[in-house]
Amino acid sequence: MAFLGGRGVVSKYSGIESYYEEVGKRLAQMGHEVTVYCRTYFTPRLAEYNGMRLVRLPTIRSKHLETVAHTLLSTAHALTRRYDIIHYHALGPALFSFVPRFLGSRTAVTVQGLDWQRKKWGRMASAVLRLGERASVKFPNATMVVSQALQQRYREIHGMEAFYVPNGGVLREWREPRRILEWGIAPANYILFLGRFSPEKGCHLLVNAFEQLETDAQLVMAGASSYCDEYSRELREHAGENIRMLDWVSGETLDELLTNAMLFVLPSDLEGLSLALLDAMGAGLCVVTSDVPENREVVDGAGFTFQRGSAADLADRLRFLIANPAVREAAGKAAKKRIREQYQWQKIADDIEKAYFDMMGWTPVVALPKKPAARAASASGGAERRAG
Repeated sequence: MAFLGGRGVVSKYSGIESYYEEVGKRLAQMGHEVTVYCRTYFTPRLAEYNGMRLVRLPTIRSKHLETVAHTLLSTAHALTRRYDIIHYHALGPALFSFVPRFLGSRTAVTVQGLDWQRKKWGRMASAVLRLGERASVKFPNATMVVSQALQQRYREIHGMEAFYVPNGGVLREWREPRRILEWGIAPANYILFLGRFSPEKGCHLLVNAFEQLETDAQLVMAGASSYCDEYSRELREHAGENIRMLDWVSGETLDELLTNAMLFVLPSDLEGLSLALLDAMGAGLCVVTSDVPENREVVDGAGFTFQRGSAADLADRLRFLIANPAVREAAGKAAKKRIREQYQWQKIADDIEKAYFDMMGWTPVVALPKKPAARAASASGGAERRAG
């Protein structure tokens, strides 16, 4: 199979790149041939990564044209190969999923969220992405969605039963703080946000709520601008001793940030299924999210919500949790249990493989359980005696 639509692997910028890496490497370990189409500026010059084959192709570095240009070029290249399945990711790339299918290949689309709702897009771009939502219904052989809220929307609005295959989280254990100490960040005394610095993520709302608090805790925000440069600049004007603005983090630094925070906050106006939220829960953090349906289905009984768009309600929630460490600890344990039981990447890769088999009309081969060695030897001896 081939993955199209994202930036690539190795570096992580959004949920699609994490999905590529976590699902792709597991499908490769399960014996499938996985090819990932990557953008040359984003992915290093590698022929293979974690068992996945990489195809690096150029694109136009533009907010409106980058994904379209790369997906079009990737589709043209994919048609020269004999993939069983060409798997598109997100609504924009879904527009191209009819091309391989028209020429006889099977296609799938994974919908990570309703991108046309994002504030960064103008009227024309939003209209194109709305067409992408329709395309995700009409064009591919199979449509996958990452949340039950999206599955319900596709059932009620489009009259179809999409495959529900959520994103996953990584279970993390405490990592000794080193890098964060260099940055002047106090372990166990900071509120953490991870994600793109863009309006729909509600970063400004979190800053507003934090500035209403009287606390010695810090607010740490790590992310990137996602083309909203003016928004990012305005956000960074609030940076200071108590509000730390970091660039994108990964690897051991990400582990440090996640496992030494006191709280994680996701104040977004809309979501698909946030990987940052899942990773925070997998690190055993107490999480606070806006009450959009996609967040509620993850944190219900394992975290806290506040009224979307209300800085005052978020500030009240933060005051309560900062003052009650025992509540934070209990919520963190419940959150980690939720990830362990429902959002493991291997289970997700298994579900995607099943969806692929359904598309192909194949029946997976199930290995029969092996007999214990002692019983097998006994049975073998008995057979030999009977034969003699």
